[in-house]
Amino acid sequence: MTVDDALVLRLADLSKLAIAPDKVDKLRVDLENILAMVEKLNELDLEAVEPLRYVTDVEQSLRADVMGEHLDRATALANAPDSDESFFRVPRVINH
Repeated sequence: MTVDDALVLRLADLSKLAIAPDKVDKLRVDLENILAMVEKLNELDLEAVEPLRYVTDVEQSLRADVMGEHLDRATALANAPDSDESFFRVPRVINH
């Protein structure tokens, strides 16, 4: 995969990150190094290795799903920076 400044800027745009123009070269080099490391992992023979569900043998114990105290709508929306009296209003993050 070719990593160029255009790709770095496109990824920054998709990530909603503001990148200073003088940092683009360093990020391009870092991204190339990360991709080279991942490509190196492709050289491993993992045919006999079972996929891990968890890193350790300990499985996560989940708490019981029980109803507890909750906030009423007015209290929950009281400290919201913006609401329409029924819902939180947030900036649009997905453009069509």
